[in-house]
Amino acid sequence: MARMSADERRESVIRAAMHEFARGGYYGTSTEAIAKRVGVSQPYLFRLFPNKSAIFLAAAERCLRDTRVVFAEAAEGLHGEEATLAMANAYARLIAEDPDKLQMQLQMYVTVAAAEAAGDHELGELVRKGWMELWDTIHVPLGGDVGETTTFLAYGMLINTLAAMGFPPEHRVWEGLYPSARATGRLEA
Repeated sequence: MARMSADERRESVIRAAMHEFARGGYYGTSTEAIAKRVGVSQPYLFRLFPNKSAIFLAAAERCLRDTRVVFAEAAEGLHGEEATLAMANAYARLIAEDPDKLQMQLQMYVTVAAAEAAGDHELGELVRKGWMELWDTIHVPLGGDVGETTTFLAYGMLINTLAAMGFPPEHRVWEGLYPSARATGRLEA
């Protein structure tokens, strides 16, 4: 079996960290758990990342980037309502197929709030920067319309909340999202 390069190992750590932080949050996740998931020692983990905060920042940045890519690919060549529906469906698939993405987003927001309250602004700056890149990724296919972009993101946050609380797709709380959601309990093309 070929030995992994430091870059490959770093990538493994980011994936493992996203999984662990998604479940336990920043404060409830140990670097030992991340190292164990990757199959490395904690000292090796700290050769790749200087501290737990740097690992969380890398996982948060990856989560935001992956979400942006999903939106960008879904909306490629589309505009307006077509782009809205394509991005909404792509996001619904993302969080259904990879629940860690949703959980990591929620953990990022909680961790940013706690860090900001403690006077640490580094994570907040990174997440806000990533959020604005996400905004821009959505904003362009929606015709540069601030109202449409805001509405799309507001629906997305509602979807995050309902999915995180475990409402099943057939529950009545999903009915007001999109016409296709009313009929099926989930978004569809």
